[in-house]
Amino acid sequence: MTLPDIAAGRIRTFHPRRGRMSERQRDALARLWPAYGLEIAALDGPCDPTALFGRRAPLVLEIGSGMGDATAAMAAADRDRHYLAVEVHTPGIANLLDLVERHGLDNVRVAEGDALDLVRAMPEGCLDAVHVFFPDPWPKTRHHKRRIIAPAHVALLRSRLAPGGTLHCATDWAEYAESMRETLTADPELVDVYGGYAPRPAHRPVTKFERRALTAGREVFDLIHRRR
Repeated sequence: MTLPDIAAGRIRTFHPRRGRMSERQRDALARLWPAYGLEIAALDGPCDPTALFGRRAPLVLEIGSGMGDATAAMAAADRDRHYLAVEVHTPGIANLLDLVERHGLDNVRVAEGDALDLVRAMPEGCLDAVHVFFPDPWPKTRHHKRRIIAPAHVALLRSRLAPGGTLHCATDWAEYAESMRETLTADPELVDVYGGYAPRPAHRPVTKFERRALTAGREVFDLIHRRR
């Protein structure tokens, strides 16, 4: 199946992904999705984070949570903040739900679908942080328009950050890292916390994906910008 260029009048920044699930993952998805899941395409109005979690707390948006190991680890170490993870890979969604149950993470919710559509439905200034870790680099020049770290998308994400909130990106693709840096620096409402690439933050767990990148000799770049 080919990826459509336009989804709801907008260019997609992701590949829809299904994949095979283990019995454990299928069970977690069936049991836990009603309590912890959010289908973005089913939203018919604004998304109220307080209603989603049942209480008010600073909110971290994780765009592209993969198999969920990093999200679960960060949420477990940061119980005073809520984590809303967005993913399109069904086994990853199911795996994170399983981790949520096993570790008793009542501060995690999992959304399926287009993260930008979710952000559009959220109130301005509602986020304490946005994490975009290892997004698809779309390496071919003709696909650069699909990159999530692009001027219009960054402006949207920044508008949902509270003053002082952070936009934290990480990639192992050097050319994309430089493009990210230029795009983030160009936004007048964002401040580059480190004046360039950031030292690797201790709070960002090393994932299997990142280990493979490092083993292959690819450098990992972190960028942290704060809303004015």
